[in-house]
Amino acid sequence: MNKFKIILNGIITENPTFVLLLGMCPTLATTSSAMNGMSMGLATMFVLICSNIVISLIKDIVPDKVRIPCYIVVIATFVTILQMCMEAYVPDLYESLGLFIPLIVVNCIVLGRAEAFAAKNNAFDSMLDGVGIGIGFTIALTILGSVRELLGTGKIFNIGIYPEQYGSLIFVLAPGAFIALGYLIAIVNKLKTK
Repeated sequence: MNKFKIILNGIITENPTFVLLLGMCPTLATTSSAMNGMSMGLATMFVLICSNIVISLIKDIVPDKVRIPCYIVVIATFVTILQMCMEAYVPDLYESLGLFIPLIVVNCIVLGRAEAFAAKNNAFDSMLDGVGIGIGFTIALTILGSVRELLGTGKIFNIGIYPEQYGSLIFVLAPGAFIALGYLIAIVNKLKTK
């Protein structure tokens, strides 16, 4: 498979948020701002890349009966490393993302890519798949967070675009996540048909 196509696959063809509709819990919960969305996407991308590489390296020695638990242990190891580093070096961001960092362990994107791609391909291709899916997820969460932050507070990445009093609070709250995501998915589907 073409190496560039593996990366593009995760960004466009199999975008986890806009096309496959995977990982909706962190997508809806952490995208109240562009920074939170981008940070969650980057955190997930780190776990995806590292776990894909390790799983592709151990796939031949792991018995089929314990395949899934073994994958979860690998994923949980990288999530724990990520969690400890974030807590030590970016505590404000860690506090902001809160419970959703440990929940990366059970994110269906990470386990799905381990099962669908890393368990069947070599380490380099698995790394590229993690990069592509991670970039696609990060872009999607950043766009969703930017839209919600702009419509809710008049800012993007905490930079004022218009006065905050003209923002609509609903977009910063949970219902705004569903509304914004629905419209973004509709736009992506419209662009795909052209």
